[in-house]
Amino acid sequence: METTQVTLSIRGETSPGEVMAVVGSCEALGNWSYQKAVTLHPFGDGGHTWTVTISVPRGVVSKYRYFKGLFLQSKSAGGPSQVVVNLWETHHQPRTMSPTDAQQNIDDGEFGFHNGVKCVDSGWLTCQTDIRLRLHYSKRPPVSITKKKFKKSCFRIKLTLEGIEEEEDEEEDLSPSSWHKMTPTLEISLITANGYKSRHSQPECGYALEPSQWTEYSIHTMDPDNLELTFEFFEEDLSEHLVQGDVHPGQVGTACLLSSSFLENGKDTGVLMLPIMGRNSRQTIGKVRVDYLVIRPIQGLQWDMSSSYTKHWKKTSTVDVGHRGAGSTHAAKHHKVRENTIASFTSAAKHGAAFVEFDVHLSKDAVPIVYHDLTCCIATKKKNAQTLELIEVPVKDLTFDQLQLLKLAHVAALKGSDHKDLLDDEEEIDEHQPFPSLSQIFHAVPENVGFNIELKWISQMKDGTWDGNLSSYFNMNTFLDIILNCVLENAGKRRIIFSCFDPDICTMVRLKQNKYPILFLTQGISNKYPELMDIRCQTTQIAVSFAQSENILGISAHTEELLKHLNYIEEAKSKGLVVFSWGDDNNEHETRKKLRAQGIDGLIYDSICDVQGEQPNFFQVEEQHSLQEVITEETLKSSACSCYSIPCSAVTCVASKVPCGSVESDSGLSSS
Repeated sequence: METTQVTLSIRGETSPGEVMAVVGSCEALGNWSYQKAVTLHPFGDGGHTWTVTISVPRGVVSKYRYFKGLFLQSKSAGGPSQVVVNLWETHHQPRTMSPTDAQQNIDDGEFGFHNGVKCVDSGWLTCQTDIRLRLHYSKRPPVSITKKKFKKSCFRIKLTLEGIEEEEDEEEDLSPSSWHKMTPTLEISLITANGYKSRHSQPECGYALEPSQWTEYSIHTMDPDNLELTFEFFEEDLSEHLVQGDVHPGQVGTACLLSSSFLENGKDTGVLMLPIMGRNSRQTIGKVRVDYLVIRPIQGLQWDMSSSYTKHWKKTSTVDVGHRGAGSTHAAKHHKVRENTIASFTSAAKHGAAFVEFDVHLSKDAVPIVYHDLTCCIATKKKNAQTLELIEVPVKDLTFDQLQLLKLAHVAALKGSDHKDLLDDEEEIDEHQPFPSLSQIFHAVPENVGFNIELKWISQMKDGTWDGNLSSYFNMNTFLDIILNCVLENAGKRRIIFSCFDPDICTMVRLKQNKYPILFLTQGISNKYPELMDIRCQTTQIAVSFAQSENILGISAHTEELLKHLNYIEEAKSKGLVVFSWGDDNNEHETRKKLRAQGIDGLIYDSICDVQGEQPNFFQVEEQHSLQEVITEETLKSSACSCYSIPCSAVTCVASKVPCGSVESDSGLSSS
């Protein structure tokens, strides 16, 4: 194949050690692999213009994107370099070139701008680790002072990164590549119901803690198990304690933390109690409770750079989402098909659901399975007895094969005599079988139906109790790595949206991959559900601040609170967030009509099969409409095609007086 020598140039500022790189669809551009990306070189004007010459196939369309990042030395001799993507172009349609001459120069203008639109996003964890340290009020203040002298003091706290724990007898690295190392970075984020301040440097004496504020430190590093960190405590009122010439005015103590303690604990999430040592003595003056989270990159899995939907949402009318498929089995009036089964999902798909929503967690042998509750009830029957005895068992304690053999009941059956599930036919038809695997769902449900995958995780209530009475669960990194691997292997072109009630899961999904968006599920202020311990989960307003701070797609809010504050929808959307809603209230026609009028992006509800007849979903209608437009345009352009006809099956829904995708008069769905 003939090739063309193409010289690419792009303008943009970079940080020390950072370079500009290009990645694309052909072999010369790395086939979308960031590890095989081509680095550009600074040219002339103080390093703001970057250029490179590559050989690409002539007359063939090649797609490409630019990114800023670090190219680090390999961990093993002769191995591929480690690449950290700091910022990359994420336009839905990437740049393209189709050179026809032997040589060609392409000036791509400013980094991040394509066709007049700026679209960039932060990178994900490729080889580096993100450590989060948090100070927040749950039942008690995070700082407890025992020294009488400081009992009434108010403190400002600053975290400092002292350096890397030194290895003994380590020789100084003088190799030419030694400068290709990533320096750990430390930033702070503050989140409240009134707003947020994300990832910035700390003031000289840090920040004071507030009961309604979530304070979080983020450390980006290649050496997550070898960091020395120090919390410095300053008295907020320095008037009586300022010492002339003191290099640390008002400092009263420090608390030290070695990141190797996370490894020793064997957990990536947890709580540490650190003693606060007095500045001028070896005595402790109190202690500080530090909540930690270690987010590690997925091992053995590379996400390519061909596309990203993490912040992409096409503005259109409200989409219908089938709750647990065709609806909750245990909700009043909605129990025609067992929830969270292949039959339930395919039924919702036939009735125009744009997405189906379902919960995913892991079996004991680490198979991603679909089931709503953290526990299930197993029925046992004593010899010669007529009654059934129900035993509640955590789903995580049963293997996938064991789950397939169960005759089970919903946990609600413990509170009454409703043994409906147990009285069904002994032999389940495959598509009605509970506990299908996630991979089975991918293969059984049509690809034009999107998946809203709720990642099931335990929550702690304000009173200290835990969801499902489970105070411990899987390792969070392992849990997500297994599910994300399954999704990447099976998703194909399917639309995927993740969601979770746990804000840490949302953060980790955002950082572990570059492809799919996530919504933060929030119950807000509710009379139906107990208040949660985590400050970030307690109101819809702070959920909005969290979503903005973590740069995720948006929130999935509880309709109970939205109905009391309909303005929350527009406020969240004005901040660039997508808003879905969930809850039993959504099963009422008038509620859906009211939320659609407010511009809600997605409605999750049970009654989708009762409300809508069998019909294509919104995305199918949109594709059919686009096909009609293309065919019509080509027909008009060519007189030779004046008799071109469009098959009825391709345009029936477009021509229909009632828009397909929803037969509700309040739908607002359109194909534009």
